[in-house]
Amino acid sequence: MPITVEIPSLLRLHARGSAVVVIQQPCASVGEALGALASECPGVVDRVMTEQGVLREHVNVFINDENSRFLGGLEAPVPDCSRLTILAAISGG
Repeated sequence: MPITVEIPSLLRLHARGSAVVVIQQPCASVGEALGALASECPGVVDRVMTEQGVLREHVNVFINDENSRFLGGLEAPVPDCSRLTILAAISGG
């Protein structure tokens, strides 16, 4: 049942230095998992989501190896024992 959330290095300060946070409560979707993460590490979620409750444009959340944007966004289902990876997109020329 636990969901593992991998925290990028730039956000670990807001996760008490942890590279991984384990969510023990059941979460049916990415949105629910991020809500559970917010209970433990609110500073991480504040930087991942906007004030309107949507993922920031430059942030991707992967469910195992699949980008949640292509699976339904915040409504994308999260199977038990999944790994969520938060990644900030990098751009430039």
